[in-house]
Amino acid sequence: MKIVSDKAPKVDVESILTASEIAAIHEYMHHYPHARAASLDALKIVQKRNGWVNDAQVNAVANMLDVPVTDIEGVATFFNRIYRQPVGRHVILICDSVACYLTGYEALSMRLRSELGIEYGQTTADGRFTLLPICCLGNCDKGPAVLIDEDTYGPVQPDDVAQLLELYA
Repeated sequence: MKIVSDKAPKVDVESILTASEIAAIHEYMHHYPHARAASLDALKIVQKRNGWVNDAQVNAVANMLDVPVTDIEGVATFFNRIYRQPVGRHVILICDSVACYLTGYEALSMRLRSELGIEYGQTTADGRFTLLPICCLGNCDKGPAVLIDEDTYGPVQPDDVAQLLELYA
């Protein structure tokens, strides 16, 4: 029987995270009574540099917060806006909730995939866009809705797609 430890392997945090990331994470740690509560904030800080969080960075965050690496991995995989693999410069999230489905999701989805030349979970060859579905954007009254980076659009019609993509050169 193999015994698996969920303790984060000891790593040289300074060789994985930048000084500014470490300082920002420490600042968040002081906002909470328990360092573990800063997990999501720490992952967001780390993700800002490259757009995603790799395994070494997960281990470094776990070391900094002194929590099991499985806890940080759990946070990273639970939140759909923390990316665990490389993504494009711009991430497009298309809402596939019932409200958006009823207001034109399928046609919008087909146009986005056609215009980008990719399927869900893929990134365009030029690294410009990654397309992902999301279960709700909270924009139900303006469906179908799309989130590009931090910008929410809706209602978005298939004919709007080309012009919308041009905003993100």
